[in-house]
Amino acid sequence: MVAMKLFVAFLVIICLLAPLTSAESTDFEYCNKRANYDVKVSGIDITPYPVSGGKKTTFSISANTGKNLTGGKLVIDVNYLFFHVHHEAIDLCKETSCPASGDFVISHSQELPGFTPPGSYTLTMKMLDEKNKQLSCISFGFSIWFIAESQALAASS
Repeated sequence: MVAMKLFVAFLVIICLLAPLTSAESTDFEYCNKRANYDVKVSGIDITPYPVSGGKKTTFSISANTGKNLTGGKLVIDVNYLFFHVHHEAIDLCKETSCPASGDFVISHSQELPGFTPPGSYTLTMKMLDEKNKQLSCISFGFSIWFIAESQALAASS
């Protein structure tokens, strides 16, 4: 808890010292553009957008695969400016119906802390099967604002 308070204090100082941007990133990129991933991502919806602290946000990722996914995990890393601020591993079958094959949607909801520094964030998501084989890896940006808006941002690539 003390570490979290220090981290939040550090982010507040950074917010006061660094100019923030509210760039709306609407595109995602594959981590390795030359890789032939088993899971292809077709779009991302972030609701509500822009994201704001203290509000529940849902990231919905539309994808397709020719495989029959019976399990695995999502590994999520978030960066704020140049700082790594969040890491989590989530059971794939808690975010989509398993087995998953063909077209499917991964939907992850999370409520951000009441004070989350506004600005540009980058999220990287790796999808791994039960044997830790990488099925897909994407990265996309999103903005967090002080004021919430009720519109959704649909990102397609």
